[in-house]
Amino acid sequence: MTIGEKISRLRKENNHTQEQLADILGVSRQAISKWESNITYPETDKLIRLSKLFNCSLDYLLKESEETNKENPSQEEILSFRKRLRERKSEKTIWGMPMWHIGRNARGFLAVGLTARGVIAVGLNAKGIVSLGMLSVGGLSLGMFSLGLCSLGLFALGLLSAGCFSIGVFAVGAISLGILSLGAIAIGDFSIGALSIGHYFALGDNARAMIALGDTKAAGSVFQRMGELSPQDITDVLRSLEAVVPNYFSWVQSILRLFL
Repeated sequence: MTIGEKISRLRKENNHTQEQLADILGVSRQAISKWESNITYPETDKLIRLSKLFNCSLDYLLKESEETNKENPSQEEILSFRKRLRERKSEKTIWGMPMWHIGRNARGFLAVGLTARGVIAVGLNAKGIVSLGMLSVGGLSLGMFSLGLCSLGLFALGLLSAGCFSIGVFAVGAISLGILSLGAIAIGDFSIGALSIGHYFALGDNARAMIALGDTKAAGSVFQRMGELSPQDITDVLRSLEAVVPNYFSWVQSILRLFL
């Protein structure tokens, strides 16, 4: 087999298109086509990268030989076969990205692997519009360590976040930090929790803020009440909120009315 025939066979066995292989090696698709047609040959650095990518030796690539005896497969063929078992990829691509990819380092519209990048990504380290993984980054993100617009995890950071430790504009968790924060320990501009510490408003068993409403303790610089609120107390709370809260937080005031 010639060098070009070997490159072509290895590329197809690993489910790469010419465009994908060109992207990995940093060359043009035309260059891959010329290699496979034996019009030109890869430079030394490209041969080294090909050998690492396809788990074969430089000697195998450079030495023209007959087809390997299938009854006695080489170590390179065994490794290649094992890799194909571990990795699957869609032949159909959009903008050079396969529709789906399952492998150690997966990249596709649907990507599943230890490291996954895609529109929908599932993996130990996942990044996508929708992602699920131990370390997860995406628009909708679920994982042990989660970062996204909408984030759910043991440690969650996002516009809307929920987790044991949660940080976000709207945060819910055992320990939460946000503009509007709900949790056992809640810290934020507006906080609701067992221990509630807020800048403008706090509601909970132990509450501290400008406006503090607590069951057993309340420390407020503008307004404070302990125990159950009377209708007049609720009216006073709403007036105090209008007096101290900036207009750009008016949306939060609407939400707080549900808790009064």
